[in-house]
Amino acid sequence: MGCDGGTIPKRHELVKGPKKVEKVDKDAELVAQWNYCALSQEILRRPIVACELGRLYNKDAVIEFLLDKSSEKALGKAASHIKSIKNVTELRLSDNPAWEGDKGNTKGDKHDDLQRARFICPVVGLEMNGRHRFCFLRCCGCVFSERALKEIKAEVCHTCGAAFQEDDVIVLNGTKEDVEVLKGRMEERRLRAKLGKKAKKPKAAESVSKSDVSEETPGPSKIKTGKPEETSLDSREKKTNSALKSAAANGSSSGKAGKPPCGATKRSIADSEESEAYKSLFTTHSSAKRSKEESAHWVTHTSYCF
Repeated sequence: MGCDGGTIPKRHELVKGPKKVEKVDKDAELVAQWNYCALSQEILRRPIVACELGRLYNKDAVIEFLLDKSSEKALGKAASHIKSIKNVTELRLSDNPAWEGDKGNTKGDKHDDLQRARFICPVVGLEMNGRHRFCFLRCCGCVFSERALKEIKAEVCHTCGAAFQEDDVIVLNGTKEDVEVLKGRMEERRLRAKLGKKAKKPKAAESVSKSDVSEETPGPSKIKTGKPEETSLDSREKKTNSALKSAAANGSSSGKAGKPPCGATKRSIADSEESEAYKSLFTTHSSAKRSKEESAHWVTHTSYCF
């Protein structure tokens, strides 16, 4: 059986078999991981940062992502675990002196060596091109090869001398197993930070309440003993008050000395031994008094009406 034109088809052209799994070029994958930002897919340029899962980013791209978290961004899945700029660490990378970049490729006819890398390990000298495992320290951001950390075992950074622990070592662009381990560490670290913040809040509230109570009610030591300046001022005020009181008492006693005592009775002019002419000047004299017939029936303001 043939087709038009006398061609004879083969079996694989008529029967469709299972689709072959497309294999990703390893070299292209390594170039994408180590030379391009995982968020913006642009070439890595300083300042370069890394997250807690070991992925490389441009710092500008991370800041833009944090400022604008829209659901339309398809590339946001690669940085969904980054909640703030504190979740990334700026890397201290050592330049590779043998890397020329695009300086000699002005015409575009030069072969690009993918094995060459922009950065190297400052201890061993291995190039950071993905062929060797690299890691960085969260405490300082220095980048080393894993071989350097294994050969030179130390609890201090080889470049800056900062102390670090095993939890601070993060593998860059690790395997799936490495990413799972780093993810578990990240969740534990963030949980510990949340618990620490919750524990600090009640302590801060208790300290504030204690300070308020101490300000309102002073202790016995404050009541009994004060500053020497305050005690001297109080004693001076007491002395002045006592002096003023004594002066007022003396003045009152001297003023009352010329007056008759309160128990003595006043002497009337009628009983005095003065003359009648002198007595008639006062209203208490008999000549100044009028009978009811002589007095008017209305009330006046004269001193002769009684």
